[in-house]
Amino acid sequence: MVLVHGGRLVAQALKRHGTTHLFTLCGGHIQAIYDGCTDEGIRVVDVRHEQTAGHAADGWARVTGKPGVCAVTAGPGTTDVVTAMANAQRAQIPLLCIGGAGPKQLSDMGSLQDMDHVSLMRPITKWSVQVPETQRIGEYIDAAFRIAQANVPGPVFLEMPLDLLMNVGDETELPSTAPLDNPPRPSGDAHAITKAAELLRNAKRPCFLVGSQIHWSPLRAFHDAIRASLEPFGAPVYLNGMARGALPAAHPLRFSRSRRFALAHADVVIMLGTPFDFRVNYGRLGTWNPDGKVVQVDLDGAELGRNRKIDIAIQGDSGLVLEALARELGAPLSHPEWMHAMRAEEDKHIRNMQTEISDNGSPPNPLRVCAELGKRLKPNDIVIGDGGDFVATAASVLPIEWPQLWMDPGPLGTLGVGPGYAMAAKLARPNANVVVVYGDGSFGLHAMEFEAMARQNIPVIALIGNDAAWSQIRRGQVEMYGEARAVATGLDFTRYEKVVEACGGVGFWVERIEELGQALDAAFSCGKPTCINVKIRKSDFRKGAISV
Repeated sequence: MVLVHGGRLVAQALKRHGTTHLFTLCGGHIQAIYDGCTDEGIRVVDVRHEQTAGHAADGWARVTGKPGVCAVTAGPGTTDVVTAMANAQRAQIPLLCIGGAGPKQLSDMGSLQDMDHVSLMRPITKWSVQVPETQRIGEYIDAAFRIAQANVPGPVFLEMPLDLLMNVGDETELPSTAPLDNPPRPSGDAHAITKAAELLRNAKRPCFLVGSQIHWSPLRAFHDAIRASLEPFGAPVYLNGMARGALPAAHPLRFSRSRRFALAHADVVIMLGTPFDFRVNYGRLGTWNPDGKVVQVDLDGAELGRNRKIDIAIQGDSGLVLEALARELGAPLSHPEWMHAMRAEEDKHIRNMQTEISDNGSPPNPLRVCAELGKRLKPNDIVIGDGGDFVATAASVLPIEWPQLWMDPGPLGTLGVGPGYAMAAKLARPNANVVVVYGDGSFGLHAMEFEAMARQNIPVIALIGNDAAWSQIRRGQVEMYGEARAVATGLDFTRYEKVVEACGGVGFWVERIEELGQALDAAFSCGKPTCINVKIRKSDFRKGAISV
């Protein structure tokens, strides 16, 4: 028998699952976990707001494919991480959040930061529960990892009271449970796949929408396999969310700027792991061809057919279903007239963008700023979008391709994800350049995290598109209510780079186009947390974009 405290049992269980980093903001209720992590060689990474700790666990999962882990203290420590947990749930990201709590024997007596954390977390997690006793810590952590990754991935919350962490348990009595090598993934109903292949054989104008669920597919580890599974269909492919980069930027089937045209004219649309939500106008007429057929593939059976009628429903893993569909198809398909029309539409939009990308005026055009960043990205680099208008511009301009990663909050649209995602990404992929593309509004939410980065030697790059406004909201506000009534959306051209300098990083202020390249080059080479604050001119590129 070897007795150790509960915090050490937590660290031992996390280590069994391959956890190497724990993201946290300190609190007395959880300090035993830090002590255990020190013994087990798990790096404790501290942040300045619990929301960032949650986003970091989320970011770790996106980069590594395995659940990230954060620990927060009781009361406001747990309420502060709620936004990150809600964002992870909506984006289908597996993570484990450990929450502290007062001693069990003082529950409901008014101990410091006493509240019902489990009920608070239940609506925004896959599983929210209090660990009942010290000796069962390992069992519950095994279950948390299993549940977070099973079926549709998502966040899990484990509450661990102070006395449970301070009490001792026998480290030689390991739980009978154990980590799974890989989470099981459904491959889809074979009959439905056969029917979908037949639809594609008869289609004249098919297209594919590939969403973030493919990021969690076993096929995700083999980039060539995904490309090989898409190529036989000879159809336009649109990549959303974490699927960005699944096809090389120059691949003839990869499209990005013509999706509305495709949906309005396609006679068969294959939806892979992406919902009928606001991003595709809920599958409604006006955006979608009323005579088109739809095949929807999703890990969540309850998602199939939500918001619109579909013709074939397949509950399954996007990558595995795609592979089976290509195998069922047999001979490759070709749609030369359709592809020619789609390429003409795509090129038209790209030509319109190119005018602004080539703009040499000052202050710099936002499309030009993003294009200059794109020139400097290496094959292993990671770009994080934290903002509205400027981030949407970057998403349109930057030609991400695996192993590069694009990370944004997803459909909840949470601002403030940048620092947490970036810290986790840099720690998970140390040799990568990690760039946060910021709006000037979103930078203000968690700017002090640059102190945590500088102090812990986590060099990331912030590129701010500074137009002195919450532009994604303000543009429509001015159109609806007029300039004089556009309140709460105006900002100043604030020198945010000086905040980063004060925190121990490096800052650059850019007002002229000729200063931009030099600042980017210096940021990529300096080895410190860096902020390039670019005063950008107004652009009509995003005019008409909805913000609700």
